[in-house]
Amino acid sequence: MSAGRIKDIANIQKLGHVEFRTTDLERARDFYVNLIGLHETARDDNRVYLRCTEDKQHHTFVLRKAESAGVGHIGFVVSEEGDLDRMKARFEELGLPSRWVGNDMLGQGRTLRVQDPFGFIVDYYAEIQSVPWLVQQYHLHKGASPTRIDHINVLTPDAQAGYDWYTQEMGFGCAELTEGDAPEKRVWASWLFRKSTVHDIAVMTGAGPAAHHVGFSLGDPLSIIKACDLLAGAGYAGSLERGPARHGISNALFVYVRDPDGNRFELYTGDYLTGNTAAEPIRWNLNNPVRQTLWGAPPPRRWFEESMSVEEFDGHGMKKTNPPLMQSVPSYVLD
Repeated sequence: MSAGRIKDIANIQKLGHVEFRTTDLERARDFYVNLIGLHETARDDNRVYLRCTEDKQHHTFVLRKAESAGVGHIGFVVSEEGDLDRMKARFEELGLPSRWVGNDMLGQGRTLRVQDPFGFIVDYYAEIQSVPWLVQQYHLHKGASPTRIDHINVLTPDAQAGYDWYTQEMGFGCAELTEGDAPEKRVWASWLFRKSTVHDIAVMTGAGPAAHHVGFSLGDPLSIIKACDLLAGAGYAGSLERGPARHGISNALFVYVRDPDGNRFELYTGDYLTGNTAAEPIRWNLNNPVRQTLWGAPPPRRWFEESMSVEEFDGHGMKKTNPPLMQSVPSYVLD
């Protein structure tokens, strides 16, 4: 008997966390805590667990010591423990590798790890340790002081299939999408959400599986300028890869940054509320340049051509993928 589609048997609430691989854990920790302004919750021999000022959960961003840079896995929060058992049955029905992770992540309850149809490693969990809310602890705010982890942007050769998977199987709404001309009308990129903002995950056409960036939300536009000043003052002016500028898609003011390992993240503010996963998405033609940049300088070539490698799932553990850290990405598909 069919277990039913995920959207019918489980409630995914939001992006929970993203794990970055780093070759120098102390250097990465110093960069993200003392300069970007994330807050350290805990650490062990291999990981540093971080969160943003609005977070009430143990971690939303994790640094893991590894031999090379890139993305380890993505995590999503579900509403209850029973969701995990029903999801495991559905993933098994679909022939997707999955297993219970156990106590791999500090502060996190029972976790189901799966390799999705596009090769990304995704954790699902319902329980995570609560931590003090830091919004009004202004004396602890430093650096750019991100308010939350907002989204991850990933690449796969068939973004139409990614759109179909997330909207039809997983129950995500689509805020905006990029499509080709009629009669094909193929989806080249989509901005998909469970929380009430533009996206928790964006799925783009490109060489994959790979990740383009992780997005952190900031409190206001001036925080973007402050972040640029802080990075430049600390000697990281060359790490400011694109922006400040404003996207057409999402309406967000942004700057893209490369960390000391070369991993890419976006500092991002000024998007809008969504909330209705059944609402019709805003549609952009693939050839409309405004979708990428409402205003601002054009992106450098490497912003289009470089992405982060991800890990793959072997049914028993994690191992590196074969592609190098940076892979080619078509310039016409990214936001």
